[in-house]
Amino acid sequence: MERFKSNGGEHVNSAYDSTLDEPPIYETTFSNGEHRTVRPSVVSAFGHDTLDRVPNIDFYRNAGSVSGHRAVRPSLQELHDVFQKVNLNDSLDDVEGSDGTPSDDLESAVPIDSKKGAVKFGWIRGVLVRCMLNIWGVMLFIRLSWVFGQAGWGLGIVVIALSCVVTTITGLSMSAICTNGVVRGGGAYYLISRSLGPEFGGSIGLIFAFANAVAVAMYVVGFAETVVELLKDHSALMVDEINDIRIIGCITVVLLLGISVAGMEWEAKAQIVLLIILLVAIVNVFVGTFIPATEDKKSKGFFNYNSKIFLENFMPDFREKETFFSVFAIFFPAATGILAGANISGDLRDPQAAIPKGTLLAIVITGITYLAVALCVSATVVRDATGNITNAIVPGGFCNGSTAVACELGYDFSSCEVEKCKFGLMNNFQVMTMVSGFGPLIIAGTFSATLSSALASLVSAPKVFQALCKDNIYKALYFFAKGHGKNNEPIRGYILTFIISVAFILIGNLNTIAPIISNFFLASYALINFSCFHASYAKSPGWRPAYKYYNMWLSLVGAVLCCAVMFVINWWAALLTYGIEILLYIYVTVKKPDVNWGSSTQAVTFVSAVSNALSLSGVDDHVKNFRPQILALTGSARTRPALLDLAHSFSKNYGLCLTCEVFVGPRSEALQEMNAGMEKNQQWLRKTKRKAFYAAVACDSFREGTESLLQASGLGRMRPNTLMMGFKRNWRTAGTESVQNYVGILHDAFDFEYGTVILRMNQGLDVSHIVEAEEEMLKAAKEQQALEKEMMPNGGKSRGLFRKSRKSSQQVLTTRVSVCGPPPPQVAKMNERLLEASSQFKKKQPKGTIDVWWLFDDGGLTLLLPYILTTRKKWKDSNLRIFIAGQPERSELDKQEMKSLLQKFRINCTDITVIDDIHLRPSSDSLRNLEDMIEPFRLHEGSKDTAQAEAMQKEQPWKITDKELSEFEEKTNLQLRLNEVLQQNSKSANLIIVSMPIARKESISDFLYMAWLDVLTKDLPPTLLIRGNHKSVLTFYS
Repeated sequence: MERFKSNGGEHVNSAYDSTLDEPPIYETTFSNGEHRTVRPSVVSAFGHDTLDRVPNIDFYRNAGSVSGHRAVRPSLQELHDVFQKVNLNDSLDDVEGSDGTPSDDLESAVPIDSKKGAVKFGWIRGVLVRCMLNIWGVMLFIRLSWVFGQAGWGLGIVVIALSCVVTTITGLSMSAICTNGVVRGGGAYYLISRSLGPEFGGSIGLIFAFANAVAVAMYVVGFAETVVELLKDHSALMVDEINDIRIIGCITVVLLLGISVAGMEWEAKAQIVLLIILLVAIVNVFVGTFIPATEDKKSKGFFNYNSKIFLENFMPDFREKETFFSVFAIFFPAATGILAGANISGDLRDPQAAIPKGTLLAIVITGITYLAVALCVSATVVRDATGNITNAIVPGGFCNGSTAVACELGYDFSSCEVEKCKFGLMNNFQVMTMVSGFGPLIIAGTFSATLSSALASLVSAPKVFQALCKDNIYKALYFFAKGHGKNNEPIRGYILTFIISVAFILIGNLNTIAPIISNFFLASYALINFSCFHASYAKSPGWRPAYKYYNMWLSLVGAVLCCAVMFVINWWAALLTYGIEILLYIYVTVKKPDVNWGSSTQAVTFVSAVSNALSLSGVDDHVKNFRPQILALTGSARTRPALLDLAHSFSKNYGLCLTCEVFVGPRSEALQEMNAGMEKNQQWLRKTKRKAFYAAVACDSFREGTESLLQASGLGRMRPNTLMMGFKRNWRTAGTESVQNYVGILHDAFDFEYGTVILRMNQGLDVSHIVEAEEEMLKAAKEQQALEKEMMPNGGKSRGLFRKSRKSSQQVLTTRVSVCGPPPPQVAKMNERLLEASSQFKKKQPKGTIDVWWLFDDGGLTLLLPYILTTRKKWKDSNLRIFIAGQPERSELDKQEMKSLLQKFRINCTDITVIDDIHLRPSSDSLRNLEDMIEPFRLHEGSKDTAQAEAMQKEQPWKITDKELSEFEEKTNLQLRLNEVLQQNSKSANLIIVSMPIARKESISDFLYMAWLDVLTKDLPPTLLIRGNHKSVLTFYS
């Protein structure tokens, strides 16, 4: 709606990188042995000089990328527009402002100078070792034998296999996501948030970081309990069991914190030492099974390898109300820990290659280890034993019952059938210590397993939490985003993790919290699997994982399995996990963080929208499903707020609303402003919660632009069917072309079978001059603030005193502020009234009426639109009053007919009024006002001869002829009379709706038609002129 202000037509890409004006520098050695740098010409590649650039990775980096400098290719305009010399000195960073602000993506973080010395790990130390240490927990030495005792090795294999299936599917899904682009720090949080968006990522990231922090306490308490057991055996307790656990736990977590804070290199070295101890302990178990059993070990149920023991232990023997699922629930936490490598993804040399390789290999190795150890124990140890050497008998005697195998091997453990024994697979948690070649090594292995898992969790929690805080999804937590040292260590995160760990260690009993931790980890696994499925399902061209060994349906099965296992482990903990996740999801959704990561959620939304639009295209329109789809000519989204608010009230969330702008002027100039304003206007609509789309076109004339919008707007069935525009108040001074364009748009709308709505308000609709003044003042204030900031001393030094200002000096700024100064009182008063009127439809409407003057049957749009308004909250206190035209002698009959029609339409109204005196002649004042209004636009050819009259009409064809006035005198008088009746009946209405008169093409001049619309709506409350396309939009059929 505005003419573009030209800047000389110069298109300058301010983000263009001048360093790419020429190709990169290369070093070469010439034939004479001289070695120097040269810069080969672009001509050598293409045969001619060109601004075009060859494909280069630097063009595809994020702004401020940590992995290299981002370059910007020439813009399309620079290659396409008329050639002119441009200034290419501005760099990318000046334009994009990638200054490491909280909302930046991790890829866009400003690289830290000291990063050159950062420690980066390969796939073995960084992923494989960590995952194995985290998966090999205390379960391996303390509970594995009990699991196989309860379930038998038949179902025991199923338990391990099922656990490995869940973790393997998750590992495959994670591998696919990891290899679909650069992976930064944040592990599971980073993978989920970049795949499913900040809502899922933000919710799972917080509980995953918290779960890791609590897991530190759980592992440390496990370590402390083992130490306290040793102290008990040697009668060396310090206070009592519970307090000793607390003391040892706190001392241990302080030492682990010291290792972690010392840096990733020290932590990695500690992990290697712990791994060696753990491997020696595992080998010790295998070696022990081959060492001939002593009499003491035999009395405790260990008989070396024996096929009879192996066969006896095949079948399950569930005791003490245990079931397959309860045993599985106890074992499954041992299989978790596959994210240990991914959680430090920011410290890996090549996360894309390391995470899939290290994680999957760790799952295979640990799975085989668990299976091998369990089967070895199942083949050598019986389920029950007394531990009493005196139970030895002569082999070969009569044996029966559950202890028959032991009886055949020379031991009578029949007493275990009556009372519970202390030894055997079912009763002794220290079976591994007994079986092993050297018992203390198993205790060392237990220490190693607990401490390594605790250390891995202590490192993972702050790293994940730091990545979450850097994204600024939870603004209150941004304090923890800061890193220190060459590895950007999250010291603040370490301290928070330490505090949480100590708090849970002091509880001393983690039996309740343990299942919640397992469920938190499983929720992460479920979302990783779902992320892979979702990204594959969306079929986005951007989903191109280098790792091909995955399947979207397998990932979905994995997600469902994880959810099922959550309920198997602990149903109330699963419900609690889902509850917390849903609450955090809702919080992030409501806060709407300003991030855009190209998530699969966006891709699926797009696919669904296209699919639904295509489905809709195959369905014929039906009158019952008609809803107004508004195309509102508002100009810029902020320019005519009253028009936009009313259009939004009609469409709300249930119909299409397009707010449209036409840029008039030379195309080269108009396009630049149009492209610059597209995103800005759509963002404003989102910010102000207007459910509308912004559309703009650039054309040589306003009418041509609107014609393009009327014909091409929409998609399939989702096309606008109602044109909505403001009344042209300045039609008498706007000029002939402007009026012809305005009326021409109405003719075009009728030609394209649009319903047409015109809004008139006495104060006007256009607030563009106020918006421009506000923006100018805001700009001036920002420049003033920037100038003051440059002049302020910084650390005792004057900063920026001699720096050249980019645009304005203090003098220019003062001039601008004075230009934008307060307007004269009269203008200020008018602006105040205009702003108040513009926000009228944004507020709740006072108790009153919507007066509908349904004078002509247009298909029902004149009645449907006000009815829709009454269904909105803002208009619920406004009642419908219907006014119709009738004849004096049958007023009552007309009223009854209208009442019956409204009842069939199921539209309620408080009153129906029949106006039976519309046919009367308007007052002389009204006639005189009309004559004064149209006088400048009359031809007055009646007093001239025929030849002169024809010449005048040919010269000024747009003027109102005497013949036209005479021919349409009755219709003209009707508009005058209608205004008088409106003044009498509807002066106090909240909104007036009147059937719009139609001007027949090439019969009624544009200025006479504008006069009709003007006199009809003059000096009234907000008035809508409505004319449907004469196709039914109401029906009384079901």
